[in-house]
Amino acid sequence: MASKEHVCDNYFSLKPEEATLIELLRLLFSSDLDSRKFIESSGEVWKLERRWILLVSVVVQRFFLFCSVPLARIGDVLQKWLNLVSINGGPLMLLLNRLRGKVMEPDSLSSTSAVGNLDRRIELDKSIKPENPRYKAALSMMAAKLSYENKDLVQSVVNHHWKMKFVGFYNFRNGYQGRDSTQAFLFKERQSDPNLIVVAFRGTSPFNADAWRTDFDLSWCEFNKVGKTHSGFMKALGMQPNNRWPLELETDQPQGSSDQHPQFAYYTIRKMLVDLLQEDVNAKFILTGHSLGGALAILFAGVLAMHDHEYAWLLERMEGVYTFGQPRVGDEKFGEFMKEKFRKYDVRYMRYVYSNDLVPRIPYDDKALLFKHFGPSLYYDSCYRGKVLEEEPNKNYFNLLWFIPKRLNAVWELIRSFILPWVKGSEYKEGWFMRFWRLVGLVIPGLGAHAPQDYVNLTRLGTLLLPQESPKVE
Repeated sequence: MASKEHVCDNYFSLKPEEATLIELLRLLFSSDLDSRKFIESSGEVWKLERRWILLVSVVVQRFFLFCSVPLARIGDVLQKWLNLVSINGGPLMLLLNRLRGKVMEPDSLSSTSAVGNLDRRIELDKSIKPENPRYKAALSMMAAKLSYENKDLVQSVVNHHWKMKFVGFYNFRNGYQGRDSTQAFLFKERQSDPNLIVVAFRGTSPFNADAWRTDFDLSWCEFNKVGKTHSGFMKALGMQPNNRWPLELETDQPQGSSDQHPQFAYYTIRKMLVDLLQEDVNAKFILTGHSLGGALAILFAGVLAMHDHEYAWLLERMEGVYTFGQPRVGDEKFGEFMKEKFRKYDVRYMRYVYSNDLVPRIPYDDKALLFKHFGPSLYYDSCYRGKVLEEEPNKNYFNLLWFIPKRLNAVWELIRSFILPWVKGSEYKEGWFMRFWRLVGLVIPGLGAHAPQDYVNLTRLGTLLLPQESPKVE
């Protein structure tokens, strides 16, 4: 009989809050990781050949720890101002309304996140029908983008703009951050045959330092016969204390019964899927997310695969996992585990990568660091030409040979933002905030390329990668 609990056999954990300057300097000159106070590991000792990579990870995390409060305040002020400008008709009208004492204040239905202000599109592309091969990817990306918004706006868009059935929006307990900071929402699409239930996980918010820390963390936990997985992403999904994934939660508090108490994403969403799929015996479901949301989507499928002795039927109802700008989540062994499960249950894994996006290229892919993507990369260049590749170009991003090409490409992306609306239509017009983000991309191309704008565009305009070109994971 298969075990009903998966427990982490080995682990490697970084605690940047305990890393002093002296400890970091010692790291550069000593391979004895066990003596470093900011490192915890099990019996397996992780000997790094490139200790500078570990140093960079800790320093970056320390930076985000230091600036977490001011970064959040900047984000709040910027988001409020962006929404004021938007609802009042632009910066000039905002000034005039202020002089008249008639400033319009945004409510929950008109207030969008910083990510939403980068790309304000909320409507689906009506030319892409459910029978169109682009449909599921286009719907998934719009759902992933919408996940950054507040509950009222999400519900309104799903019900009134998309004409679909909103199921629920949830704030889940994040064991990595120690609070409710993992978000996802569910809705039912009733136009395709069979109907689709969509689970969309929220990604990395630009001004959430903890979310960025998660992306740059190198901590991992290893499960028997499964492989090593990113422990920060696993904790955000609901991994229990002592790095355990029991089949069922050891609690009397029912998961999914209320938005008010702490819930764990994996267990709550799994229960909701069970209920929804039992109501509609022909329905399928898909998982999606942008950035960190993509990591949570593929790891949700991974934990479900770990529990397939009880939930095989649920895996059989999973149509696919669609991720956009997803970071690496595990090692090569985990990739082999997932590929075998996806083949067995006929699950499609569509991992989209746009141009020089930084996030799919972290954590670092190195023989000492273990993190690797699995399955093909559906890679699109800055002209939205798609290719199915084993790995995206410049897989670790920080390659000096790419320094100039990345910035030249960022210049083209800025120029393209003025050209595209004239060629493809007004729905591709970019606002001033997105144009500003393009300017940031001239300095750090990986950040400019990570915005949802280009991922939405590639699902609508990009070279069509037909199912036979990007099939179930091989």
